[in-house]
Amino acid sequence: MEEPSDAELLRRHCAGDAQAFARLYDRHDRKSFDYLRRLLHPADAATAEDLHQEVWLAVARAAAQYDESKARFVTWLFTIARNRVLDWQRQQGRAGWEVLESAEALPDAPRLQPPERVEAGRMAEAVVAAVEALPLAQREAFVLFSFDELSLQEIAALTQVPLETAKTRLRYARDALRQRLQAWRTADV
Repeated sequence: MEEPSDAELLRRHCAGDAQAFARLYDRHDRKSFDYLRRLLHPADAATAEDLHQEVWLAVARAAAQYDESKARFVTWLFTIARNRVLDWQRQQGRAGWEVLESAEALPDAPRLQPPERVEAGRMAEAVVAAVEALPLAQREAFVLFSFDELSLQEIAALTQVPLETAKTRLRYARDALRQRLQAWRTADV
């Protein structure tokens, strides 16, 4: 039996099927929470949790407004999440947000020996620092593309910029990261 699409689950939710919303939530809960954590400072778990709840309440309330011909559900979901973060930032009097998880939140390598673990930890810290050093627009494009696996078209729609602007931001981010992480590149990579 084929799993219903996200759009179908939203339609069922609008028709009163509480299980449909629960299935949709289960399908995208972790991804949406991780996205919020990357947009906020890693130490701000309580805010991420609060915003996560607000995002899903907004999804439940606005489900009838979702138009699958305009965007995939995950793009719509991340747009709601992004807007909640920006609203929260404005309320806090902040101009931007912190992106990416801390080095300890990156995948670890349990089979590495202690010296290799130290080196892997240093490399993870260098990657996090390099991404955090990117200008905000480039960071956002890189995180959405690399971590959240959105297409360039989805990134353009989510950030409300032309497709070429999204492409340029991602290209500049990658170029800057290549340059900043040059010391970590090996000849056989």
